[in-house]
Amino acid sequence: MHRGRNIPEKSKNFSVSIKRLFSELKFFKYFVIISLILAASGAILSIISPNIVSKLTDTISEGLVVNVDNMEYITNTIIDNLSNIDSNSIMKNTTLKEEEKQQFLEVVSTINIKDYSTISNLNNLSDNVLTLIFPQFEVDNNVISYKDQLNYLNIISKMDKDIDNSELYKQIDKMPESIRSSIEPFMNIDKIVKIVLLLVFIYVLSAVFTFIESILMTDVSNKFAKKLRSRISIKINKLPLRYFDRNQTGDTLSRVTNDVDTIAQTMNQSLSTLVSSITLFVGTIIMMFYTNWIMAVTAIISSFIGFVFMFLILGKSQKYFVQRQVELGKLNSHIEEIYSGLLVVKAYNGKKDSDIKFDDCNKKVYEANRKSQFLSGLMMPVMNFIGNFGYVAVCIVGALLTMNNIITFGVIVAFITYVRLFTSPLSQMAQAMNSLQSTAAAGERVFEFLDEEEMDKQDNITKILDKKDVKGKIEFEHVRFGYDEDNIIIKDFNAIAKPGQKIAIVGPTGAGKTTMVNLLMKFYEINDGDIKIDGISTKELSRENIHNLFTMVLQDTWLFNGTIRENIVYNRQNVTDEKVEEVCKTVGLTHFIKTASKGLDTEITENDNVAAGQRQLLTIARGMIDDAPFLILDEATSNVDTRTEELVQKAMDKLTIGRTSFIIAHRLSTIKNADLILVMKDGNIIEQGNHDTLMKKNGFYAELYNSQFEL
Repeated sequence: MHRGRNIPEKSKNFSVSIKRLFSELKFFKYFVIISLILAASGAILSIISPNIVSKLTDTISEGLVVNVDNMEYITNTIIDNLSNIDSNSIMKNTTLKEEEKQQFLEVVSTINIKDYSTISNLNNLSDNVLTLIFPQFEVDNNVISYKDQLNYLNIISKMDKDIDNSELYKQIDKMPESIRSSIEPFMNIDKIVKIVLLLVFIYVLSAVFTFIESILMTDVSNKFAKKLRSRISIKINKLPLRYFDRNQTGDTLSRVTNDVDTIAQTMNQSLSTLVSSITLFVGTIIMMFYTNWIMAVTAIISSFIGFVFMFLILGKSQKYFVQRQVELGKLNSHIEEIYSGLLVVKAYNGKKDSDIKFDDCNKKVYEANRKSQFLSGLMMPVMNFIGNFGYVAVCIVGALLTMNNIITFGVIVAFITYVRLFTSPLSQMAQAMNSLQSTAAAGERVFEFLDEEEMDKQDNITKILDKKDVKGKIEFEHVRFGYDEDNIIIKDFNAIAKPGQKIAIVGPTGAGKTTMVNLLMKFYEINDGDIKIDGISTKELSRENIHNLFTMVLQDTWLFNGTIRENIVYNRQNVTDEKVEEVCKTVGLTHFIKTASKGLDTEITENDNVAAGQRQLLTIARGMIDDAPFLILDEATSNVDTRTEELVQKAMDKLTIGRTSFIIAHRLSTIKNADLILVMKDGNIIEQGNHDTLMKKNGFYAELYNSQFEL
């Protein structure tokens, strides 16, 4: 089990986290800028289109209804002429006969402009008189004669004030050609086609912008995620072992997988959406006020509640999104621990306790998910309601304005679209902000990992110790070390390993045996003192150089998915099959390989039933392939049976010839032939010598050795 570090329950400053995320995108800034410009451009085109649709609506509407303006002008002109008859001028007209004049006086006396039924009396007048009463005029290049005017008056005098549209269109067909041409519905197809083509161009261009933006952001998000994973992979190799002592493996894996995926998905789906939504939101407000300020105020007030509700939800949901990422990391850590130690869990009947802890972690993830998703899920239905409410308000106010000839019907159509463009960005911005909150929480965890303190850099280290030139002497001089200053484990370690010696390090659990090996391998930096290899301080050598000088065979067996040959030859070049077979024969793997289905080419996976002893032999064989001058065996024979241990011990004796070897063993019988035995207790060497010398002292070593045979 790992010593778990307390994961912070609260995220850092949201704006700081987002700012850090954008700063990390500097390598992709041009692609991101282009994508955001395209997203904004697509939004601008969407903002322009409603006004064009309004013009199209008005143009089509004009082609479906009577030309009211012309009809009103014709009617008013004729009535004005009739109302302003100059009787004196007509009576003095010398071209008229006396009978015509007398008839004129009789008819005029009966005419009442407000009573259209009296207009029929005009039919009794002569053409000469009618010409004087109704002078001709033009409307849209149509000359309207006195006869056309009189016929028009006769038709409208018979029309009921409450006549419906269908009856009106029937009466138009009876009107004179000159008047009918001026007022009948006319569909301007050329104008409609131009507007439609403009709309198609705008919609296609907007779709192209969106398509290119989607491709760019998908490419950027995947490359950024790949870059993050690469940085994490590099970072892992630079972290000191103390980081892995303090942090759970499952939590680290969660940062590499879940958190990085969350960042990538948000970049792909939410970043451009947020920009286009903001552009839509601001642009729509401008266009609404440009079109009609009364309708704009109506739409904004009806949607204002959406703002309030959005910010309330954002304020409450942030902590749950952060909690979800944290709890998911804890759940992954628990699952990783249980699965990796499944045999122990079953052997100790720990299933019930592990299930209880799993249920607890799972419940916390569920609760965090439920609360965060519930609050974010409220946005869509609420914004839909606000949008529908806005439609109703716009239609009512628009109808009133249309009745008073303040706006046209096309403006109402445009504002219905504007309401959708105004409310839709609110929900999109809310969803994008929710995603950004998840990204902020995930980003904090990823960047927290990337910002972890690394091992000391080795830029100033220039010395290289070639393993071919190594003699094999190692000196420990007053070594002092602790995982922290308050817990010093190695207090004052002094020892000398001569070339070719077999050094055994023994002692009770916690004495510092493995720690000494880790210091020798430079996995940790010592607090004080020095370790020298052939007189050269390990402080002057790089870690890679030191690792190249040592072969390690550990108690924990580690095999990866691959063939037996690949597992044995791991990271070694130009190793022949003969060498592999020789090593396998030495450690006693020949029978195992011969019984395998494909020999050395047999694939080994995590699920293969390979015995623990065989796994240990494979790792020992891996160590024997190397020709390093130093050998470290940390409980290397702990998982093999007595017969195999004897075989491996003989192989180890051959392997250690000419090499300086360090052996950590609890089975003291396996190190009886060691040249030097260092007995450790509480971080210090309390005894040293060979087996016989230490047994004669009858001290701590003799007590440890004899305790193995006590019943």
